[in-house]
Amino acid sequence: MKIAMFADSFFPRINGVSVSMLSFARELVKRGNEVCIVCPNYNTKRNSRHKNLNVKSYSEILEYEGHNIYVFRAASDNIIWSDEDRYAKYTSWHAIKSYLDNFKPDVIHVNSEYVMGRFGSHYAKHRHLPLVYTFHTYWEEYCEQYAKFAPKAISRFYGREISLYLLRRADYIIAPTIRFQELIKNYGFSDNVIVLPTGISSEISIYDDKKATRFFNHIHKLFPVVKKKPILLYVGRVAAEKNLYFLLDMLGEVRKTVKDAVLVIVGDGGELPALKAKASKLPYSWNICFTGYCNRDELAYYYKMADVFVFPSLTETQGLVTLEAMTIGLPVVAIGEMGTLDVMQGDNGGFMVKNDLQEFSQKVIALLQDKELHEQKSKEAVEWSKKWSITETTDKLIAVYEKAINSHLKTKA
Repeated sequence: MKIAMFADSFFPRINGVSVSMLSFARELVKRGNEVCIVCPNYNTKRNSRHKNLNVKSYSEILEYEGHNIYVFRAASDNIIWSDEDRYAKYTSWHAIKSYLDNFKPDVIHVNSEYVMGRFGSHYAKHRHLPLVYTFHTYWEEYCEQYAKFAPKAISRFYGREISLYLLRRADYIIAPTIRFQELIKNYGFSDNVIVLPTGISSEISIYDDKKATRFFNHIHKLFPVVKKKPILLYVGRVAAEKNLYFLLDMLGEVRKTVKDAVLVIVGDGGELPALKAKASKLPYSWNICFTGYCNRDELAYYYKMADVFVFPSLTETQGLVTLEAMTIGLPVVAIGEMGTLDVMQGDNGGFMVKNDLQEFSQKVIALLQDKELHEQKSKEAVEWSKKWSITETTDKLIAVYEKAINSHLKTKA
């Protein structure tokens, strides 16, 4: 089977969509399928006059265990409100179409809603191909977060319309969680909706002792405060919707009991300067470490280094990082909203709490002070994470593709 995946973001941009596509693409090609990922070009620089250079479309190949994943990066431009993101130029449409005509996909899988998402929808329509759409983002909530200058009703209406464009055109719709399935049903779509979370690859737990020694020596040199201290870890984008200021306050509460506790925030994003500025004004600022961008092959070492994974996001689609942490055996304390609610389903692998600073802090303290509890939750985390194996979820994804292809053929007949 040949699959073309479209998204408005992909590595080096790190987010849930990028991780989801790459995880599935790797497992798909291992099984003999061919995958092409169509995304924006991130290899752009600016000259002194802030004009983009090197914005042409190009193709590349990502090698994985002797298999090729084809990537077509479309000419792109800056997004005013985000330094991390780019949008594909509309003029790249003909280059995309030409590339895919050579690739000859059997099915189109759209993973985002903007320019690339619409390109994927258009290509499926032009070439009479089945369209699968994964509903990764609850745009009503996101638009309300970022368009605070607009009336709430207007921002939510706009967010809903963003999603409806593809919901109306898809042969099959993938909901990463049960809550997203319910949301899609509320939008009026139920017959062709399938719940399918992104699986977690066993590669996240690959751990090399020699590399670990080098990694920890490097981290202790950069952040001496973390050495032999209780570490609370956050991994993910540093963005407004992640509710990260909550963690700064949480550390203050935890340190009233566990005085040497340290907070390590791993990741980059538009909110990082403001978060650093806020942290610098706190009396315990030396106990807050910002590592910035992290390569995925380093994540296992951060998880191994930490004592508790802390996750305060209120708008998470899937909560993949909580599962990654659990895979390593790191207990989680997270606010039970959106995707986190579906992933943890209660106090599995840690504690799922309300959006309450005191409750969150007390659960963190309990894990830091009670060794038996920590060991119990660590073992529980490993077992619970096994339910989200990439092997099982890829089986289900292939079944979705086959259904979409078969139903499309019947429609054409």
